[in-house]
Amino acid sequence: MARYDPRKELAPRDIVARSIDAEVKRRGDDCAFLDMTHLPKGFLLEHFPHIYQTCKEFGIDMAAQPLPVVPAAHYQCGGVVTDLMGRTTLPRLYAIGEVSCTGLHGANRLASNSLLEGLVFGRRAALCCADELGEASGPAPALPEWNPGDALAPEEGVVVAHNWDEVRRLMWNYVGIVRTMKRLDRARTRIKILRDEIREYYWQYRLTPDLVELRNLADVAMLIVECARQRKESRGLHYLLDHPKPDERWVRDTVLTRGDLE
Repeated sequence: MARYDPRKELAPRDIVARSIDAEVKRRGDDCAFLDMTHLPKGFLLEHFPHIYQTCKEFGIDMAAQPLPVVPAAHYQCGGVVTDLMGRTTLPRLYAIGEVSCTGLHGANRLASNSLLEGLVFGRRAALCCADELGEASGPAPALPEWNPGDALAPEEGVVVAHNWDEVRRLMWNYVGIVRTMKRLDRARTRIKILRDEIREYYWQYRLTPDLVELRNLADVAMLIVECARQRKESRGLHYLLDHPKPDERWVRDTVLTRGDLE
């Protein structure tokens, strides 16, 4: 049970997240509890109105009972360098938010950084995209009607739902708050099998938004696992028990390229 005290300085997110994760795993609990009942209700309503209302909708009065909390895994946190408009080194590819390296955050994230990046860089990137489209010469190319070929109508939605849930659980259990090389290797093996299954299903059945997103999720999961396996250090939210110290040789930009990780 942790008590929130607004008068004290908060530890960085990575330290708080790892501490909660360690205690939850040590005790075998589903969550930790954040106790704010010692603070006046007026203070909570003034400083956390949206959180208070959301908790009430789930039957929790944060002024009278502790809040169940778990740390969130931030799989992408900085790295893809952008300019002040969110542009990357690849033409017409933009990056904003946690995946980007704008100079507003490092390997950690704070709520103030997230708000600033979402509002400022999100708007800048959108305006820049609009300008690019406006400058494009000539009419947009005509695209032919989609031809599904011999693809079958999707019959087993449970396959997509199951694989989706399996990717999510694999990432949380093996590539979450605290990582080890053994867990990363296990994740890589399982995600490779999942990607093969998803690819086979993808080319056999007609496309749906869920199927396309599932394929993309599995590809991004494999990228995250491979990058984590290659980075033999710990920095911010990327914490590897086998290599718990930062290594200055890894202080460099993330390079985007094309190719197959396998």
